[in-house]
Amino acid sequence: MAHLLVTALPFAGHVRPMTAVAAALLDREHYVTAYTGAHHADAFDQLGCEVVQWSDAKDFDERDIAASTHEVGHLGPRGAFTGLHDLYLDTARGQVDDILQAHARHPFDLIVGDAMSVGSGLAAELLGLPWATVALVPLTMRSKDLPPPGLALQPGTGLVGRLRDRLLRAMLPLQADRTERAYRAVRAQVGLGPGRPFGDAIYSPQLVIATGSALLEFPRSDLPEAVEFVGQLRPQVERLGPPPLWAETLADEPRPVVFVTQGLFDTDPADLLQPALDGLAIDQLRVIGTTAGRDVGDQVPPNARLVDYLPFAAVLPHVTVGVTNGGWGGVLEMLAAGVPLVVAGGTLDKPEIAARVAWSGAGVDLRTGRPRPIRLRDAVRRVITEPVFRERARQIAADLESLGGAARAAELVEALLPPDPLP
Repeated sequence: MAHLLVTALPFAGHVRPMTAVAAALLDREHYVTAYTGAHHADAFDQLGCEVVQWSDAKDFDERDIAASTHEVGHLGPRGAFTGLHDLYLDTARGQVDDILQAHARHPFDLIVGDAMSVGSGLAAELLGLPWATVALVPLTMRSKDLPPPGLALQPGTGLVGRLRDRLLRAMLPLQADRTERAYRAVRAQVGLGPGRPFGDAIYSPQLVIATGSALLEFPRSDLPEAVEFVGQLRPQVERLGPPPLWAETLADEPRPVVFVTQGLFDTDPADLLQPALDGLAIDQLRVIGTTAGRDVGDQVPPNARLVDYLPFAAVLPHVTVGVTNGGWGGVLEMLAAGVPLVVAGGTLDKPEIAARVAWSGAGVDLRTGRPRPIRLRDAVRRVITEPVFRERARQIAADLESLGGAARAAELVEALLPPDPLP
């Protein structure tokens, strides 16, 4: 039995899949310590993990993210880069200190790190431990075949497209200079040299457990051998309660069912939910929307039903089209059910996710986080009437199912452990 550290950035969208990994490692009879924020400690404690909470690392609550950063909610690159600094890099030194202190009390044999928990890799490097990265969003490592990550661009085609991507790659060092300087500063603070560029350094050279499927990734000839796709990481325990009784009636619904969700982050209804309600109000559809507890007012169209939270599994078997702001966990859950998508990604990694969905053929990228109702309506109509979207979503669903999920992730992690000494 080995002692494994599992780290998770204090976001529900990061904690849920990492609890799946932790549970699978516990099933293989390893001792698991989890490192995350106070708000999510119970999710690991209920599994039987020892829990170490963020302490030297400044903890934050995703329900009040403005208390930690004032820019993460901004649309476009500004929000993405400032969020990167405030939430990932500015907490990295504290993460390292927390992990080193925990290791001194009860040494770890291996670290399984959320890729965005930057201190995980730094601590593994300092301690000389094997390290596996779990990529909980699409891969952002650089490639000679792709435009730079973070621009939400599909790979260019033809001579002009390839030239565009080459020019953008040449500009990448200028765009990333601030991030690189901040990352090198953190490495210096903990006693490490400059190391690899930040965009590559968040991934372990030993093992990258990539959520999703190669069918959702842009094709590249230089994908590292360390990358292993595992599909979905489904948690063993869902905390949203039982499905509502009305969900059973969807099986007999004669109209196409459209499911609208903004997940648990970026939940302002004005961004997506309200445009969807307005744009779809006169169509012969059944609209189900989640509000994440936000007030939408009392002007709900007759064809719509709203609920604060909802287990996706209660409705996805009956859904014709999913409308989402592009959270990776929700995107994978809907695609795993064979549901084609309309994606309105506006912040952080969501535009990148939307671009991949469109590239895969399983949905439409609206290329904005605040679509006009008529544009959203047209995209939904297109996905309903063109069978190729659902056919592609079903292909991706089959691939996700075949990849093994958390059990496969645990198997890959276990293979990194050093062999037991001979008696």
